[in-house]
Amino acid sequence: MEDQVLAATIDQPLIIASFQRERFYRQEAHRYQRLAQRSNQIYVLSAPETDFKNSSEYYEKVAFEPNDALSQEWHLVVVAENYATCLVCRESLGSITKNQQLPEIPSLDMDTARRFEGIWTSERGVSLKAAQLLLDRILVYRPDLKPKVEEAKQRFGIGKANSRLEAGNIYACDIDTDPFVQRLVTYLQASQYKLHKAYRSLAAQARKERLINSISTAIRRSLDPGEVLQVAAQELGQHLGACRCLIYRAQATDAQALIEHQFLSSGVASVQGQTWELAHNPLFQEIVKHREGVCVSDTLTDYRVTNSAPLSLIVKKFGLRSWLMEPVLSQGRLLGIVELHYCHHRPHEWQAGELDLVKAIATQIGAALIQAESFANLEELNQQLEALDRTRSNLIAITGHELRTPLSTIQVCLESLASEPDMPQELRQVMLNTALADSERMRKLVQDFLTLSNLESGRVEWHPESLTLQECIDLALSRLRSRTNQEKPPKINTQISQTLPLVKADGDWLVEVLAKLIDNACKFTPPQGEITIQATYNNPHMVEVTVADTGRGIEPNRLEIVFDRFYQEEGALRRTAGGTGLGLAICRQIVNGWGGEIWAESDGKDQGSQFHFTVPVVQGS
Repeated sequence: MEDQVLAATIDQPLIIASFQRERFYRQEAHRYQRLAQRSNQIYVLSAPETDFKNSSEYYEKVAFEPNDALSQEWHLVVVAENYATCLVCRESLGSITKNQQLPEIPSLDMDTARRFEGIWTSERGVSLKAAQLLLDRILVYRPDLKPKVEEAKQRFGIGKANSRLEAGNIYACDIDTDPFVQRLVTYLQASQYKLHKAYRSLAAQARKERLINSISTAIRRSLDPGEVLQVAAQELGQHLGACRCLIYRAQATDAQALIEHQFLSSGVASVQGQTWELAHNPLFQEIVKHREGVCVSDTLTDYRVTNSAPLSLIVKKFGLRSWLMEPVLSQGRLLGIVELHYCHHRPHEWQAGELDLVKAIATQIGAALIQAESFANLEELNQQLEALDRTRSNLIAITGHELRTPLSTIQVCLESLASEPDMPQELRQVMLNTALADSERMRKLVQDFLTLSNLESGRVEWHPESLTLQECIDLALSRLRSRTNQEKPPKINTQISQTLPLVKADGDWLVEVLAKLIDNACKFTPPQGEITIQATYNNPHMVEVTVADTGRGIEPNRLEIVFDRFYQEEGALRRTAGGTGLGLAICRQIVNGWGGEIWAESDGKDQGSQFHFTVPVVQGS
């Protein structure tokens, strides 16, 4: 109706608008100021709430009483020479009840937030009758407007018999309704488009939530990071319609990465199992620097790709047109990369929602990797606790057994010497020698505990020097002969070449390793057996030393655990050979300390054994 009035160039229609309250008029006041430029017959009625009052500044304002019946209805009447329109409505009972329960909002939109009932017609007779009733009501509140009102009635024939109505043309209206129909169709189309857009947005959001939920479910159900990464690659690639989706482990310092998990669309070449170059990849280096994802809309024009030979080669080989790399982070630490490849002829137009989705999935993957890592660490800690518990049990058992026997012997010897003053001198010497031997056994036990403790805690200071291996073997054999209790030890042969280069090691600790390996071989080799010590120089940086025997041998499944602390092949309390089970553990710590390796070989029970270790050589010797 407003457009129809403003479009007129000559006709000045009668316009009467009745609002319930002033606040509703305030929302439309600007309209009536524009209409006042086209007509001097404009009347606006409203119940005042602030400063609304009778006036004639731009148009005629009529302030009626709040308890007037007009406060229950809305009216809009437009009467011109060739058309007439009338709107009469009141708020429905359900809407009134609802509004009574809620606080009134001054900016409430009449068309969308409230429900109304009434008529809207272009029937001229109805419009003229409505205009007559409203004009009569206006004169009640504004008698001063009687001349102006009479002029309007006279001009439009309000309150008189209308010749056109008498002629039977009750719809005497020459208004062109096509603009209104076109506008209504436009509004309906716009509403349908907005509704369709809202449905698409809701559907996309639902798909995004399902995708994130599926990956979250996979994380909760599995502690296997490989399974989680494969699910994520499959779901993300399908959801975003990518030609290829890759997820792989990578750290900031890695030069290469192995592609283990991928999603492929039909007809796309696989890269699974291939090595991905990272050190010379500008996109990866940008991620490392900024800890943010990198999006390449068009690989044919992006300078980071065109200026990099490795990237250009990848683009050409796999036909990449658009490329996205998103980091998998956890507390700022890079754990991996998510890549999306689009191999179409046209560049892929990235949407904001897509980038947010990839970032959300990368966050979920980071949580999965940290969860798996934490679980692995927990398992390792549990294994260490179990090993510690076994060590504690073995320590108690071995210490009790190893200390009880010599202590008992020493106690018996000392009690005998104290209580038997008449004991022959020869027997007294035997008693003293026995007590001294067992005290030495206890000293060695305590010394082994302290040595292993110092080695494992890193409290040992190494003093490497240039040594001849033959000299160290001679010292170890001399130490063994001075404290052996065997009447007839096995035969010991040494096979050391005179051309063997000098070795670089701490002399005391090298002699300790040789002495313990030889002592161990003597312990499990019968007197008629044989022990061989030899050295070979097959590595330019290391000399390999071997202590072999023809004794009891070692089962193949025990070749590694013989170096564990307190390991005893026969058990802590049932063994025939003495010792704490710490000798080989000490040897491993010493050899590792100078950067060497130690290992055991054996064909099985009663087949003898060979213990090998390596010592670095003096460079240039």
